[in-house]
Amino acid sequence: MNTRNWSIRSKIVAMVAVPIAALLALWIFAITLTVDPALRLLSAQTMVDELVRPGELVVAELQKERRLAVVYLAGHGEVPTMAEQRARTDEAIAGLRRRAADPGVRDAAPALVNAHLDQMLTALEALPSARGFIDRREMDRGGAIGLYNGVIDSGFRLFAAVAVLPDEALSRAARALVELSVAGEVLGRTDALLAGAFTAGRFGPGEYNELLEVIGTQRFLYASAIAELPADGRSAYQRLSEGDDFVALREMEDQLLLNGRNNAPPPVPQGQWQVTYDSVHEQLRQFELGMADDLAERSKPVAFAVLTRLALAGLVGFAAVVTAIVISVRVGRSLVRRLTGLRAAALDLAGARLPDVVGRLRRGEDVDVAAEVPSLEYGTDEIGQLGHAFSEVQRTAVQSAVDEATVRHGLKEVFLNIARRSQTLLHRQLAVLDKMERRATDPAELRDLFLVDHMATRMRRHAEDLVILAGAAPGRGWRNPVPMVDVIRGAISEVEDYARVDLTAVESVSVAGRAVGDVIHLLAELIENATAYSPPQTRVQVTGQLVPNGYAIEIEDRGLGMTPDAIEDANRRLVEPPDFDPARSAQLGLFVVAQLGARHGVQVTLRVSPYGGITAVVLVPADLVVSGATPVPPTAPAGPAIAAAAQPPSTPVAGSRPTPTLPPVPPVPDDGATQEIPRVTAPLPADGPGGELQRRIRTASRLGSLPLRGGAHPTTTAPPVDPTPAPPAAPARSGATPASPGGPARSAAPSEIPVGPDGLPRRIRQGSLAPQLRQPAAPPPAPEPGGRASSLRSPQQVRSIMSALQDGTARGRRDAAVPLGDAPPPGAAPLGDRPRAGAEPAAAPAAPPTTPRAADPPAVVPAPRHAAPADAVPASDGGSTDSGRDV
Repeated sequence: MNTRNWSIRSKIVAMVAVPIAALLALWIFAITLTVDPALRLLSAQTMVDELVRPGELVVAELQKERRLAVVYLAGHGEVPTMAEQRARTDEAIAGLRRRAADPGVRDAAPALVNAHLDQMLTALEALPSARGFIDRREMDRGGAIGLYNGVIDSGFRLFAAVAVLPDEALSRAARALVELSVAGEVLGRTDALLAGAFTAGRFGPGEYNELLEVIGTQRFLYASAIAELPADGRSAYQRLSEGDDFVALREMEDQLLLNGRNNAPPPVPQGQWQVTYDSVHEQLRQFELGMADDLAERSKPVAFAVLTRLALAGLVGFAAVVTAIVISVRVGRSLVRRLTGLRAAALDLAGARLPDVVGRLRRGEDVDVAAEVPSLEYGTDEIGQLGHAFSEVQRTAVQSAVDEATVRHGLKEVFLNIARRSQTLLHRQLAVLDKMERRATDPAELRDLFLVDHMATRMRRHAEDLVILAGAAPGRGWRNPVPMVDVIRGAISEVEDYARVDLTAVESVSVAGRAVGDVIHLLAELIENATAYSPPQTRVQVTGQLVPNGYAIEIEDRGLGMTPDAIEDANRRLVEPPDFDPARSAQLGLFVVAQLGARHGVQVTLRVSPYGGITAVVLVPADLVVSGATPVPPTAPAGPAIAAAAQPPSTPVAGSRPTPTLPPVPPVPDDGATQEIPRVTAPLPADGPGGELQRRIRTASRLGSLPLRGGAHPTTTAPPVDPTPAPPAAPARSGATPASPGGPARSAAPSEIPVGPDGLPRRIRQGSLAPQLRQPAAPPPAPEPGGRASSLRSPQQVRSIMSALQDGTARGRRDAAVPLGDAPPPGAAPLGDRPRAGAEPAAAPAAPPTTPRAADPPAVVPAPRHAAPADAVPASDGGSTDSGRDV
């Protein structure tokens, strides 16, 4: 039996119950052994009354019937009293059967008595057939005597079984009484032999010898029985044996022994013998019955004494059992209570106190180890020592949690420090790249700069991942709401394989400025994941629409998809952001998306796409959605879409000059999936927080105008540039907001456009800066709890440093400001006015006067291919690989 998995309570109960059960069983066994003899003694009178007396009557009647049967067989005529005697015998047998059928008698009688009673009743059943043999004279006198002797012997065996009593003295007296009865039976056999000899006139062959044996046995049994009788019994028998009938009977037996011979008549008178025998036999029978009643009366006090001793022993045993049970239960309960308390303390530590301490440590609260881990007092025994040992374990566990929290806090600080430094360097790098892009004149060099700019933007996003891992907020922020289309395009511009992304209809809403940076980052992670885990020849669809609970953005790829268990696990992590586990660093995007979503209440859900792959549904809450932005119709693929978003107005803005242009993207056939987006004619700002977003869109748009990776779009070349100033700007389309008063004059054209040494027009400072972006940039969001605050400088110093950094960055961008996008080729219609695929082309408007210059060399530089094949495992930017999706 394996008890290893038993509870402590079960083990203690078993340990206590087994000895108690054994003691109780022993007590019951002893009581049973004692009760049975007492009950037998109490039932002695019942046995005498219900079995001994009826049985003795049957034996007496059988002895008389035996004598008459021998007389009948010895003579030649009928015996007149034979029928009457047989009737009396049958009546006695019927009385015995009635008593034997009583269930009370059977239950009171021991098993041995019941067995001999059944044997006697079975022997009596053969009596009718024996009578038939006698009546037909089919047996001699010896056979008849033997037949009756067998039936009578079964009765004496019953009497001997009843005489077995638990008390030794009573049992000895009962056995002596039975021997006395047997001696009387042997005397009856002597009478039967003499009755046959008297009737026949002489002893038959061998009868005299048998008579001698019977007389000897009878005298031996009388002597043996008298010696075993109690004193009063011996005295009574002595008085009986000194009577005249007993003396006369003994004298006649002596004559038979001395003068009798075989084949000779008996030497005693028949009449004297018969009278003397009948008197002695009746006296002996009454003596035996009196002795039996006396023994029954003497057994009652003995039985009561046994019962008294039994009661005392039972009470003592019961008291011992109860005492053992009480002590065992109290000790067992004490052990169970103490061990249960120790277990409860352990469970409380594991399930409540330790998680509470860890949570408080994560929230940056101080924890007093001594107060959180009170000492467990359970005495000084082994359980108490176990309690003290567990107190030390608790203290060590809490101290380890405190130390781990300190280490984690230090690691977060290291992450945050490295991330902030990386962000600073990347911002400076992007500013330098922006200046280089504005100064570059060689198309190939400009293309490479755009690629480097794009990579630096992605690097900045990964640096922001470190900031999020450290529990802080990225430093980017917007003061004013930003249109949702620009937010989605900004996210697409941070994706490596952005050319495969299709942006369809986006409704006219904006995102609150405080959440723009985080929403861009969240969408970029999901779009990056969609492009990385789908075949390079497939497209990634991005759609957005208003819903009752906010604004829903769906990102659908057609890749390999995920298993149901993986989707369930990812959705659970997105709903309940887990702690960052370095062992699962390959799923860094999942953690970042979950943290950003939890910060602003943005819900992200993954589900299986009906086209194969995964659809990520991003629900921006209603409190982050600002209505009133310009609606954007469905667009072509993201690369051309971003390029179109960055195109300048069809009429250049006053105060600016034309710049080299790239040919427009060919229209996408109307297959019901994507459409071309009209040209955004309003200029996009180039500096400030909003300008940063537009700078990224502009960079990606120029990369999108280059040959797309994988041969997704045809290769284009840069045509000659028309340096002639354009007419004043027409009213902005797509709901663009005109410049506010106080900003740079955008309606008056300068008298002269500066030209560089290479003949290309030079950009004019603040030529495309939006008036609302002249406002100060939004302050960076406060760090989350747990992050290290800047305590090394005063708030005034920090403000001065950040203002200087912001002003320098803005000044560098304004020095090279240029209207976003390139002017369309001469005679080309704006992108939004072009005919759809398969439609009749519209008449081209007359081109304004231009001053052509020599054409630049073709700008054909294929972008590097990063998309992995459908069956390949993409590598993360950190160099690690993962067989599953990042999100």
